[in-house]
Amino acid sequence: MKLGVLQFFSWPGRHGPLEEVYDRALERIEIMDKTGFDAVWLAEHHFTTFSVCPSVHMLGVMAAARTKRLRIGTAVSLAALYHPLRLAEEVALLDMLSGGRVNWGAGRGFAHSEFNAFGVPPEESAERFREAVEIVLQAWTQERFTYQGAHFKFDDIEVLPKPLQRPHPPTWMAATSESAIDWAASRGFSILMDPHASMKDIGIKRRLYADKLAEAGFSDKGRDIPMARLIALAPTKSKAEEIARRGAQWLVDSYAGPQHTARKSMQAPRTYDGKEPVQYYLDSVILHGTPEALVDQVARLKEEIGLNYLMCAPLSRDTFRLLVDKVLPKLL
Repeated sequence: MKLGVLQFFSWPGRHGPLEEVYDRALERIEIMDKTGFDAVWLAEHHFTTFSVCPSVHMLGVMAAARTKRLRIGTAVSLAALYHPLRLAEEVALLDMLSGGRVNWGAGRGFAHSEFNAFGVPPEESAERFREAVEIVLQAWTQERFTYQGAHFKFDDIEVLPKPLQRPHPPTWMAATSESAIDWAASRGFSILMDPHASMKDIGIKRRLYADKLAEAGFSDKGRDIPMARLIALAPTKSKAEEIARRGAQWLVDSYAGPQHTARKSMQAPRTYDGKEPVQYYLDSVILHGTPEALVDQVARLKEEIGLNYLMCAPLSRDTFRLLVDKVLPKLL
């Protein structure tokens, strides 16, 4: 079992100086490095206080400078929004400067507001994402290369630096929809599983991924498949539920609630299993309880859906402290 942390950079209500958001996150990352976490996974978002980190690669350089062994993950580089050669350069440079500690997670993105602001037609985003991934991997593994695609064309170009890790950093694709899982599996990519799906849906998607991999002639044996889960911990069940409910309310208000559907999304509208959105997250998404209860929940998920890499998104500072002190030693 591996444990990582999905690090958001939330600025709720714009309370306090924004620089404190980054200072607290970097302090947390230093703690991760000194304990047993495998990686910090940095979340890229644009134009929202839900997570004010528009460049996971710049933040990754800071994280690398403050740590020695912790792997630096991107969850994710929104590849459809980048020029792919620039993306290849930035991630390779981060890998070089970190001493070969990059875990590269790439995703398409889903918010129309981001695509429109960056001049990417939403209807082209999937094709641009897939071309970008292909170009990045060729740029890393070939001395010089030529590429002819629908959106990008290069002739006999050399991208420098190459990543320190060879042939390239470990790579994952964010895959939420069935079509994204199918594409990733068909190419043999490992996947990152999202923090908004219910426990039931995570299990269904995990089995679908294994089946699609097998159909394409690949195996899921030995693969790390990070499953992102929101976490709320406290000494008592009732206190943990209070933290979980507060975190769910923040999530729904700032990012994932039905009121945000006006910002058109590439994803299908969420149904919340027919529940009120906050209750859906509380009942079906957030792992919450005492540290002992969380250890038991993780053991069940390991048995039932093959969980082998828990990417934790702590919903409070107290949760993070309990995760480090009480949960980490029992799961590693």
